[in-house]
Amino acid sequence: MLNKFLCFLFVCLMNSSVFAQTDSLYVEVDTTQVVIAVNEITNQKALHPIFEKIKKIQADKKGKINIVHLGDSHIQADFFSGKFRQNLQQNFGDGGRGFVFPYSLAKTNGPSDMRFSSNESWESQRNIYPDNGNPVGLSGFALFTKNKEFAIEMNVKSKESGFSKLKIFTPNNQKMFEVALASKIIKLESDIPKNIVHKIKNGESLSVIADKYNVSIKSIKSTNGLKNNNIRAGKTLKIPSNQMEKRVVERSEFIPLETKMEEGFHSYESDSLLHKIYLIPALEQTDFALNGLVLENNNPGIVYHTIGVNGAKGSDFNKFPLFFEQTKALNPDLVIISLGTNESFDKLVTAEFFFQLNGMMESMLAKNPKVTFLVTTPPPSQFKRKFPNTFVAEYTKEILTQAEVKNYAVWDLFSNFGGLFGINQLAKEGLIGADRVHYTKAGYEKQGQLLTEAFLQALHNYNTEPGK
Repeated sequence: MLNKFLCFLFVCLMNSSVFAQTDSLYVEVDTTQVVIAVNEITNQKALHPIFEKIKKIQADKKGKINIVHLGDSHIQADFFSGKFRQNLQQNFGDGGRGFVFPYSLAKTNGPSDMRFSSNESWESQRNIYPDNGNPVGLSGFALFTKNKEFAIEMNVKSKESGFSKLKIFTPNNQKMFEVALASKIIKLESDIPKNIVHKIKNGESLSVIADKYNVSIKSIKSTNGLKNNNIRAGKTLKIPSNQMEKRVVERSEFIPLETKMEEGFHSYESDSLLHKIYLIPALEQTDFALNGLVLENNNPGIVYHTIGVNGAKGSDFNKFPLFFEQTKALNPDLVIISLGTNESFDKLVTAEFFFQLNGMMESMLAKNPKVTFLVTTPPPSQFKRKFPNTFVAEYTKEILTQAEVKNYAVWDLFSNFGGLFGINQLAKEGLIGADRVHYTKAGYEKQGQLLTEAFLQALHNYNTEPGK
């Protein structure tokens, strides 16, 4: 026990950002001076193919770079990834919003710049649950229904994010959806028996009323369920009639637009920028499942695909082959992986964490052989709001150690946010929430800003190398 205490004291004095984990020991730290790491990307050479593509797009003024950002809740909400996407597109061109998913139909949160609604309820499943046959694909969700009366409305809230090409992802690329831009009012006209109602006046009898409308007393009694001829003034009678009248019924009808089947998705292209579109049932289908949508425009630049699932770990993505199969259609140039927090709260040992991370990259490479990887280390957090999360410290150490061996770049978010003992300072700056696990909107956006600065510096380093 004395040795453990001395080790802890040495770590505090040396200001180390990595602390050895033991299952039986948590250390509570109130105040520790934290030295912020140099904000840079490790193993920058792994990003050289991306930097070369950026140079080519800037020179040719055409082409797109597809970036896929995978993660858990902070990517699903799109604060961290959204800031990085915005910065990259401002610097290198906005090629489109990229991958989107109707999270609200799955009864969970999503990015604030997209709005989805439907007239029907949908069933859903996240990839954090066991594979029970539901079509969990590119989004990390399954979203499905057998109801043929649905319409899904998608609204892009930002004027800057208009799209001219829509890609629709479904299991096995089945044509499950049609596309419509608006609904058309259809008027249906028909002849129906004229509805006559007579209010009984003082002194009127059934015979008088029957004569007035040229119908029989028997038919009036039958229509109104009368057992005798007694009627009362002030009441009403329905009068049977052979006369007909016109009835007009209006209903909304969506006019399907032509979609094209491409490798891995169905697509629709418009001559002008769109901000609203509808998905409606394909007539020949009885089962419907949506794995996600991609929004693009005609501009050169960055197309940024954010794919996040609340509570997800690397193992959750790995257990669904459809997820990796559908990534091919995104044609990814760069895949950013931001995982680790949920694994740490499951107390997953470092070897298993890296086994799953490596498995994810291998599965991605199997479908996308030319893809480049950037791994961001998990951010600092605390157990029970006071004990440093030493699991993420160990994950960080292993990610950095294996970078050159596995040929991926690393951005060390863990160290840039103060490492093992930086939580109290983050809290003072309003960057982390009260649970000391989830970050505030400002905290996530700062992560995105710091990643931007490190990425741009790495690009500058590449461009200023001799011979570039």
